[in-house]
Amino acid sequence: MVRPTSTADALRLADVARAFDPARLTQARRMCRMSKSELHDAVGVSAAAIGQYERGEVKPRADTVAALARALRVPPGFFAHGRPRVQVDIAEASFRRLRSTTVAQQQQAIAYVEQVWELSCYLEESVIFPSVDLPHWAAPDSYDVPDPISAARLMRKHWGLGLEPIKHLVYQLEQHGILTVLFSMKQDGDRDDKSRIDAFSTTALPRPVIVLTPDKANDVMRHRFSAAHELGHVVLHHGRQGTDSQMERQANTFAAEFLTPRDVIGDLLPRRINFTRLEELSQVWGVSVDSLLYRLKELEIVSESTQRRAYATLNSLPRRSQPIWDYAGERPELLKNAIELLDGAGVSLAQIAEDLQMAPQHIRRLADIDDPKPRLTLVKTPDNRLR
Repeated sequence: MVRPTSTADALRLADVARAFDPARLTQARRMCRMSKSELHDAVGVSAAAIGQYERGEVKPRADTVAALARALRVPPGFFAHGRPRVQVDIAEASFRRLRSTTVAQQQQAIAYVEQVWELSCYLEESVIFPSVDLPHWAAPDSYDVPDPISAARLMRKHWGLGLEPIKHLVYQLEQHGILTVLFSMKQDGDRDDKSRIDAFSTTALPRPVIVLTPDKANDVMRHRFSAAHELGHVVLHHGRQGTDSQMERQANTFAAEFLTPRDVIGDLLPRRINFTRLEELSQVWGVSVDSLLYRLKELEIVSESTQRRAYATLNSLPRRSQPIWDYAGERPELLKNAIELLDGAGVSLAQIAEDLQMAPQHIRRLADIDDPKPRLTLVKTPDNRLR
């Protein structure tokens, strides 16, 4: 059933139509991973018209604005000019396994980053965030970038981490000014796990952004390695040197050294395959047994054939699931804590959503805030009704 539009609603829709921002439509469409053809089917205008709206050649009518908002699940005011907005190009982001993801998925991921930036800018107007704390060679205009192993060692030294296991990696990233977010980009109908975004990062904004998702695997060990891998991209590849495969290998090398410094882990690893010992080290250092097997071969403690047999054995063993949500310090908190601070000062999440013209549940998703569920009870009320 279509609700009748009030006079006030009609006036607001007319105002949005007059102040229509074409890039907002593109961003919202990409967030929903919809093609122009799919959107025109949902809205009832031609695909050519959608293209004209996005190029700014034609402004949609007020009733079309309402239809676009319903189809893309945003408030109509989302499409209006007047709020800060940024555009990030796909080429400005480092995606893991780029070849296995579609352009639509990459565009969706970039749209998320753009909205995370918008939310963070809004929050930073009232809340002081940690300053970006990276070495001089990690600056975009630096050409004196060390090799991945040296970079990992220098990063540990720069952040005062010593050679101990890093207990709360995501916390460390946030406390040194890197905007880190965690959310799922799965949509209804997604079936192919292999083609989902794993993790990515960008230094195209004033504050580096690392995006982590549980879509490939909700496992804290994989999650931590992905975070360290993306930190490698942030500090090593601000100039995008080399091919994608080269940069992926460099980021992996950085992550392994950053999480398990060879000068320490080399003395702790068993001289022959011992899964009990590897599992103990896995829990202490916060890395997977797979990663430690790779280190055994990389440090020439075991041969490649021994490593292959060990992987085969490991894959036949039952794996214990370790969900990300169970580990404090590995879920981002910067945006969530800023929203809680504002709430304490009288600015509710609903008000933030209104100011940004986003749905409250979308703000919660961007900030990794658990969606409050209604509490159900079988306790009878005084009038003898269940509630």
